[in-house]
Amino acid sequence: MSETTTPIPEPVPARPWRPEDGPQPQVWTWPTGDRPALWVLSGGRWRYAPVLARQDWVDGSVYYQVEVDLLGDTSVTGQMYRWPQPGLRAARRSGAEPSRTVDEGRQGDMPQGWPRGA
Repeated sequence: MSETTTPIPEPVPARPWRPEDGPQPQVWTWPTGDRPALWVLSGGRWRYAPVLARQDWVDGSVYYQVEVDLLGDTSVTGQMYRWPQPGLRAARRSGAEPSRTVDEGRQGDMPQGWPRGA
């Protein structure tokens, strides 16, 4: 009997927060040398994407801002994705605690299911 495999869809980029979305999201960042990272599916390949920031929106949604080479041609761009999506996977945890700048909210942790020690 043969198995059929359903292809994983590429993640859908998110739009930035707007005032009509409610209160500003809580934003968390990590030290440049110890950022967490995601794998982002693009063009049929998993691309390594260091996390620039995590946003916790008032509706409970979590978004990650990442730097990613979507085409594999070394052109790195900034993207924001809602977590979770099938085309996103945890690639690396940070050993550092996230921090926030003034007026950006409270601390957030990595999402449920984020692998320990990855």
